[in-house]
Amino acid sequence: MIEQVLPEGVARAEAFDDELPRLPDPRELALLRGRPEATVRRFAAARSCAHDCLEQLALPYGPLLRTAEGGPVWPSGVVGSITHCAGYRGAVAARTEVWAALGVDAERALPLPPGVLDLVATGPERRGVAELSGIRPDVPWDRLLFSAKESVYKAWHPATARWIGTRAIEVAFTADGLFTASVRPERTQPPPARRRPVGARATNAGGGVPHPARGAYPYTGRWYVGDGLLLTAVAVAGVGTRIPEPPRPTVRLSV
Repeated sequence: MIEQVLPEGVARAEAFDDELPRLPDPRELALLRGRPEATVRRFAAARSCAHDCLEQLALPYGPLLRTAEGGPVWPSGVVGSITHCAGYRGAVAARTEVWAALGVDAERALPLPPGVLDLVATGPERRGVAELSGIRPDVPWDRLLFSAKESVYKAWHPATARWIGTRAIEVAFTADGLFTASVRPERTQPPPARRRPVGARATNAGGGVPHPARGAYPYTGRWYVGDGLLLTAVAVAGVGTRIPEPPRPTVRLSV
């Protein structure tokens, strides 16, 4: 399923339960000491998917620990992203010369709870969700919008060590599985708990941020809905990868 949203050159792995092909790494499990068993099993299954990706890239085994912000620490020269939701665990990874940043997000294909769309979307975005719902009523566009912004954030933050809110991310979908997004970090300010500490550095020191255009950082991605799940992903090209111009969106969801 995850292959539906990924470009060439990205290792991928997914699972639809918490059955583990190998024993979890005790150094990784130590990160969740004292947490509920269900949380530990979900974490271990998602980490197992990430290790599968690293094996596909022919990298030696090592624990995937956490950054101070809670994200996975990928090996040098590698970028990746991990996601999980009810009934799904997935991970992607690539060498930085191929893809300089990756973000992936999975959600249940259900509408957002009442009131959540108002927190993550502006008036124009809500009108865009309503318009797209008329074109493809089988797609929960409000949750897809949320997921696309999550994927962008997962690519942005490791490359910059900079928090941004959902209103700093502007998304435009096509009805057939593609989307573009632009980041304008000045539109949101981090709350005190998320402010960048002195000396904080991006984990992807080689880059990973698109070249800005007209004051925004442009991202391209794909989305897919099926089997009760939805997936979104974005990828920033590395120095050895060229990608075509993004398609013109069917409906623009603007911030």
